[in-house]
Amino acid sequence: MLALVFLPLFLMGQCVVVFWLLRWLKKWHPIFAHKAITVALCVFWLYFVLDMYIAVLLPHGRIERFMKIFGNYWYGVTLYTFMIVGGALLIRFFLLHSRLKDRRWVSSEKTFLASGSVCVLLIALVCVGGHFHAKEIHVTRYETTVHKDGGRLDDLHIALLGDLHLGYSVGPDMMEQMVEKVNACDPDIILIAGDIFDNDYDAIEEPERIVEILRGLKSRYGVYAVYGNHDVAEPIIGGFTFSSGKKKVSDERMDRFVEECGFRLLRDEAALIADSFYLFGRPDERRPGRGIGERMTPAELMRTMDAERPVIVLEHEPKHLGDLADAGVDIHLAGHTHDGQFFPFNLVMKLMFENSCGILQKGDMTSIVTSGVGVYGPDMRVGTDAEICDIHVTFR
Repeated sequence: MLALVFLPLFLMGQCVVVFWLLRWLKKWHPIFAHKAITVALCVFWLYFVLDMYIAVLLPHGRIERFMKIFGNYWYGVTLYTFMIVGGALLIRFFLLHSRLKDRRWVSSEKTFLASGSVCVLLIALVCVGGHFHAKEIHVTRYETTVHKDGGRLDDLHIALLGDLHLGYSVGPDMMEQMVEKVNACDPDIILIAGDIFDNDYDAIEEPERIVEILRGLKSRYGVYAVYGNHDVAEPIIGGFTFSSGKKKVSDERMDRFVEECGFRLLRDEAALIADSFYLFGRPDERRPGRGIGERMTPAELMRTMDAERPVIVLEHEPKHLGDLADAGVDIHLAGHTHDGQFFPFNLVMKLMFENSCGILQKGDMTSIVTSGVGVYGPDMRVGTDAEICDIHVTFR
């Protein structure tokens, strides 16, 4: 339903951008006023708009891969084109209807050329800068205390990862950087909060090489993971998924991939680590996966463990924090939000989630949400960081 509303608005926005782009180009040089040039530019622009939809119809291969990578970037460029051009048009509108004594300069040719050039420059700077920023993984350090006996442990060092989104935008190079930085943290345990995949296993570049890289993750107690809403085999067009009569579950190759990496996948179950603390892995709320009809409630999952020991809950989406805290969970770890990935969506995420990114104390429970390593859609981050969470827990 959302796609049906979004698509007409998306196409209308594209028409507005093309209209002003052609006007701006014609002011720069009369060659752009030729009908043939105008038609050619419109055809190219139409291809850019439809690239992702055409790619979905193609078989897996180099052409399909190139088109989907290009299509993802185009959506990022489109986002900031709409924002920047829309902002410029609003400024122009208010200036033309302001009480300025002389408003002729607002609609002059020089002003139009200058403002159009500024828009193009801003779009280029934001998108190129956002691409390179997305490729740099940051390490964010957190400290928290659990007021319980840690058994054999006085403290615990966790490396929290999330939202790898292995696929068209995230491949071996990003995983090598991630493994190097995680190992440099020297964690006791590594936890992955879902969205290891980006829906399509065939989108992964060199899966055997990535398995070899991820097997290099080092910790004292191993690597544990849960699945997220994108760890299912599901077609996506322009960021939208489509409902079907079948239950959405992971591709069996995804399950084998996780196993070959040496990760232990927790499916609504607890693991007692080092005879000292519990780790409970929750499946995704909307897509719990194969073999799970409905996941346990916070109260139910706590009944599977000794509440006198420290309890860490790992899941994908940072929801139901109050219920988890009331049930007696000590630490809740999640991802999913990407911290919005693009400004200003990080502000929107703050409205949608009680803890959209970072650390939050909810009663006696500590909630930590990572912005994730990878990206969803465009290989860009603007105003947010790709990150590894380096968490130091003290037991008292």
